[in-house]
Amino acid sequence: MDNLTHSLTGVLLTRAGLNRLSPRATWLAVFAANVPDLDIVSLLGGVDVYFIHHRWVTHALVFAPLMAAVPVLAVAAIFRQVLPWLRAWLISLVVVASHLLLDFTNPYGIRLFLPFSDAWPALDFTHVIDVWIWAILLIGCLWPILSSLVGSEIGAKRSPGTGIAIAALCLLVLYDTGRYFLHKRAIETLESRVYDGVAPKQTVAFPNNVNPMRWIGWVETERSWQKVNVDLSEEFDPHPLSTFWKQEPSPAIGAARTVPVFQVLEKFARTPLWRVSPAEEPDGATTVELIDLRFGREGRLGFTATAVVDASGRVLSSSFHH
Repeated sequence: MDNLTHSLTGVLLTRAGLNRLSPRATWLAVFAANVPDLDIVSLLGGVDVYFIHHRWVTHALVFAPLMAAVPVLAVAAIFRQVLPWLRAWLISLVVVASHLLLDFTNPYGIRLFLPFSDAWPALDFTHVIDVWIWAILLIGCLWPILSSLVGSEIGAKRSPGTGIAIAALCLLVLYDTGRYFLHKRAIETLESRVYDGVAPKQTVAFPNNVNPMRWIGWVETERSWQKVNVDLSEEFDPHPLSTFWKQEPSPAIGAARTVPVFQVLEKFARTPLWRVSPAEEPDGATTVELIDLRFGREGRLGFTATAVVDASGRVLSSSFHH
């Protein structure tokens, strides 16, 4: 999820009761809500290095206790205040766990089980940026401020916002539960039809960030990937918006698979498409591309790793872009 969602969730968790454990609880929560995204420093090594390390060990369950210690140290240093370490760490750990859980719900995936598995599990039912989640969290965070302004006019006692924080978090859980079942229905809809005259090998559905009833479906057959719209409020039309034909295996693809960025992208990709074409130079060389189609937009096909392989099977160069 985006950092606004993570930060607001952390604030609501503190107001819901975590603020009783330690001073500076809100600051701890905001730091902890974003600390797994420290992997952004790998961007200094280039886009391909960032992709290889994005949602890496900082997002792994086994490293969560270590990541939770970082905000405690940072807040103690910034405010020059001795915190109750264990209780402050517990606040941080709960909020770090909320970051991992929120990221797990969206299609990008998260390497949750490193170092034991480098798979990218994902639940696929919320968009990375979901406007309804924003609305729930913003109302939950701003309501005490608005109510205090009204209360000051009539002399009412100021509310700490605990009740509305708990209500907002419960509403978020309810919303995500609804999204889960709508996603399940979208998958069942995709699987109920035949494509290329046969049942699909695999179907995936990715959410719209505004309308929970609309999903982008991807259907894999033996020969192709097909992109289809799924609107659960209407009769399903299985006619594909786009069809992408698969590439036959080749030695050049085998050579490209030895490149680290290809290895990561192949595990990451949910809708992988290989393409092989003659390279402009040198003579006899081949350009190999691995594309994750699900992130294509505005004429771009999606996350793409590219390699140039010479006639002997040696990789001459590689790159990554999205």
